[in-house]
Amino acid sequence: MFLDRFHSVRDGHVHISALQASQFAKEIAGDFNPIHDPDARRFCVPGDLLFAIILARFGLSENMTFRFRSLLGADVPLGFVETESGINVCDDAGKVYIEVTRSGARTEDQQLIEDITRAYVAASGKNFPHTLKPLMESNGVMFNPDRPMVMYESMSLALNNLDLPSPDLELSNATLDAAGKRGNVLLEYQLTADGKAVGEVTKHLILSGLRPYCPDAMAGVIEEFYRLKARGTAVPPDTKNPG
Repeated sequence: MFLDRFHSVRDGHVHISALQASQFAKEIAGDFNPIHDPDARRFCVPGDLLFAIILARFGLSENMTFRFRSLLGADVPLGFVETESGINVCDDAGKVYIEVTRSGARTEDQQLIEDITRAYVAASGKNFPHTLKPLMESNGVMFNPDRPMVMYESMSLALNNLDLPSPDLELSNATLDAAGKRGNVLLEYQLTADGKAVGEVTKHLILSGLRPYCPDAMAGVIEEFYRLKARGTAVPPDTKNPG
């Protein structure tokens, strides 16, 4: 399984080291955010990695919602607890990092799950600047250029069925609702298989520290992003998948 080198299982718990999380972020997600660097002071495990592990361990259901509750540090022993409606990812103290609800038919086809995972993670890697920059510009707001902050709140998928050859995600709609210094972002994707629509994926993000849009400041953020990405240490907005 392609996720084997990005986590380990000991004494019935899933363990993710800082190096494993960082390798997943860079190699699979194309995410060079320094918060995922092994020596980062505020290191956290990418939520996309937890999403991937959940699918690999429990299968893909036609309807799933992932609610990201807390940031996850390195080497925390994790329990994956099945509930009546889904799955909770928590530590031994009971702290919950992700809550998952699911319904409908389910598959444990690992090749399909890997294909879906890679499509989802690739779409996540395009959030900034491809999607968020024009969205903020059109709404006349932007995050703090000195400390850009984007928080993942939840994501959901709704599939028509589980016959999904060559799955791909295409962004179909993006909206930003700004209220004071907080912005609520909704990203809607169409899931296709062999070029045919087979379902939808939605993501809810939170932007903080909003202020009036400044083209020069945003240009500086993007220039720095691409400069550091070329060096292999890109710094996107402080995008965090809690957990």
